Amino acid sequence: MATSPTRPADEPADLATHLMDQAMGHLFSAALRTAAHYRIADRLTAGPRTPEQLAAATDTHAPHLRRVLRYLAARGIFREDTAGAYQLTPAARQLRTDVPDSLHPAVMMLTDDLFLRTSAGLTEAVRHGGASFERLFGAPLFAHLESDPAGRTLFDDGTASLAAPVDDAVAVAYPFPETGTVVDVGGGRGGLLRAVLGRHPQLTGVLFDLAPPLAHHLLGADELKGRWRTQEGDFFTSVPEGGDLYVLKHVLHDWPDDACRRILRGCRTAMAPGRRLLVVDCVLPPGNAPHFGKTMDIAMLTVFDGRERNADEFAALLAAADFRLTRVLPTPSFASIVEAVAD
Repeated sequence: MATSPTRPADEPADLATHLMDQAMGHLFSAALRTAAHYRIADRLTAGPRTPEQLAAATDTHAPHLRRVLRYLAARGIFREDTAGAYQLTPAARQLRTDVPDSLHPAVMMLTDDLFLRTSAGLTEAVRHGGASFERLFGAPLFAHLESDPAGRTLFDDGTASLAAPVDDAVAVAYPFPETGTVVDVGGGRGGLLRAVLGRHPQLTGVLFDLAPPLAHHLLGADELKGRWRTQEGDFFTSVPEGGDLYVLKHVLHDWPDDACRRILRGCRTAMAPGRRLLVVDCVLPPGNAPHFGKTMDIAMLTVFDGRERNADEFAALLAAADFRLTRVLPTPSFASIVEAVAD
């Protein structure tokens, strides 16, 4: 007599409902954006409030707002109490705009129509290859943002917010030298450099990127005065020379392999033998285990024609540019630190 296979422990009992819930995941993004747009988390800072009170404060429709909040509460964003009022959860706290680790800009970026349309183009991206974004908007993302100031601000604000937990995690997890110069290549507004210099008062730094992010850098704190400089440039052309440690954080995952090799060769040209390079990106684990990097990989596919990589893929990229991968260090965030030495 045949026996029924044992259901895996992590498999939902009702597979049909589970699959349909996953298929409607775009509604969660829309609900999360709605809460962020109306800054519901900010309005719960002083304590629980009813949907009617929140609706009055946001000029919204109370019955609809209640239903959105109920849906979000079922997924750990907000919590309804026995009186029917809603309160903050740890996840909802990060939607506040007045906390240092706010993810509000990241949520607003990731749920913007600019990226929702791009994600909807995944079917065609898989058919033809290349990024959905360029097919839909007629230019790669960074070229498009040159003519879209509002989009550029949305992107820079959002990426800085998304990167903030990674910046602190990397600054803590990696044994940075006590002295020398750190060159943050494609470092955006400089959140990582700020975190590293803040923990190592004898280090100096160079923040290297295009003009728009540099114009809003985060290095103005008094304790960092005199220990950093910005340098405008394109890492496909050249990279500042003379650094003791180079960093590429969330840079390589934006690009296909041939472009990454160009970036890495530019870094290698600027570096003396024996100097170290840190690549901060997701490092994909083997097997079927969930990992945020696997979500990010699909985002990179649609937006940039980039990708997340595993350790072997990083080793091959680095070797092609005369670097030797020495170790991969996990951090408390979703990103890992890939350390390499210039041969």
